[in-house]
Amino acid sequence: MKKAFILVALFVAIAITACIQKQGEGLLSSKTVTVMIYSEYIDPALLDDFKDKTGYKVELELYEAQEEMIAKLITADSGKYDVIIASDVVIQQMVHLGLIAPIDTNKIPNHVNVAPQFLGQAYDPTNTYSLPYLWGTTGILYRGGKFHPDSVSYSLLFDAKNTKGKFSLLNESRSMLSMALEAIGSDANSTRQDELNKAVSYILQAKKDPHFAGFDGSDIGKDKVISKEYWAAIVFSGEAMDAIDTDSTLHYAIPAEGSFMWVDAMTLSSKAKNPAGAYAFMDYILDAKNGAQLAKAINYATPNKASLDIMDDDFKNNRVINPNKQEIERMVFLNDMGEKEKNFDEAWMIVNTQ
Repeated sequence: MKKAFILVALFVAIAITACIQKQGEGLLSSKTVTVMIYSEYIDPALLDDFKDKTGYKVELELYEAQEEMIAKLITADSGKYDVIIASDVVIQQMVHLGLIAPIDTNKIPNHVNVAPQFLGQAYDPTNTYSLPYLWGTTGILYRGGKFHPDSVSYSLLFDAKNTKGKFSLLNESRSMLSMALEAIGSDANSTRQDELNKAVSYILQAKKDPHFAGFDGSDIGKDKVISKEYWAAIVFSGEAMDAIDTDSTLHYAIPAEGSFMWVDAMTLSSKAKNPAGAYAFMDYILDAKNGAQLAKAINYATPNKASLDIMDDDFKNNRVINPNKQEIERMVFLNDMGEKEKNFDEAWMIVNTQ
């Protein structure tokens, strides 16, 4: 009887300990917001301030390319992420895969600060699943002043007669194939197989150039141009601005044939453990002052009208960050390819294996 009592007491103690441990884990997760985001894409000072103001600690899960991000989300443990910063071009894919949930904007009062031109875009027509974080462009970062940015063509990299040193192309399939489509005179959103085949051939032509160094992430390409290991690289505008801030002899250009603008957006994980913390983070980022600090620290354009209103003219008039009217006219947003996405995947496989 005494032995039985001891056993019962032991089981009760174990159960209570497990319960306390589980409650402790739940409490810890409720005070932590896990954000999946590109590397070097948020000002650490904002994370500290967010914790001071809300009590939520932010943990970052970093990725370098959209394909990597999708793969991580598909294989991740349930509830690993709360907020996902995703490129516009993959939002619909994430919706179809059930990776993100509808956003309740009633819980994000600062959503009213988003500029109208960044709402109702094709990737999320009703802004059900996303709110803009930052926006930018993709172009060519290169060394030397021989080529004026307004006259730069894709032939600067894709024609061996023009390359002056080692260069890299971007390691994102959709971005690189769409740039190649524009380079051959087609629409960046073309789904025609014959045009896609020509785009593949155009990239393969560049790969044969002895100066071709490989496919890199934007930040790696930027670093290698700064270090003079590369002469040029295809990068995002924010990395280009970082490079030019470091070395004023560098230039960034939107190719004459065109390129594309993109929006990186905040989305809510469909398996978020801490949706309250996720909403607090989104609302914090969309505050006018915080949005301005984010854009200035990261060197990307802000979709936040309230933020832009309080920023200085040097930032507003910087062509690398905020392209002029002529540059905007030769850029497009990339559309979701839907079922045609597999054609781009197959095309990219050819690019990587030949």
